[in-house]
Amino acid sequence: MTQDQLTIQDLPGSREGQRILQLHGPLVMATLFDFQSKVRADHSQRLILDFSNVPYVDSAGIGSLVGAYVTRQKDGHSLALVGVNSRVRTVLQVTHVESFFRFFDSVPQAEGSA
Repeated sequence: MTQDQLTIQDLPGSREGQRILQLHGPLVMATLFDFQSKVRADHSQRLILDFSNVPYVDSAGIGSLVGAYVTRQKDGHSLALVGVNSRVRTVLQVTHVESFFRFFDSVPQAEGSA
């Protein structure tokens, strides 16, 4: 069995106070530590997580997303998810955490929302 990897590209947003993390690969127990580190280190007003290249998440990945949401809400910062596929969206629905997140089809759409 091959080990899937998650790579994360950290990019500035088009507006001041925005940051984009482009994820490539699954967000699962074996890959989430770098994700958690990058989210914790980010102090932007708005963090956009680009899930366009995330094929699936597991329960640990969902836990890390919820943790990111809670931390950012507590600090008065926002979190947006972009390009979430139906497989990931279904997992978020089944686990009853979908309502925590704002979803967008594209990064520019997320950057332009208030």
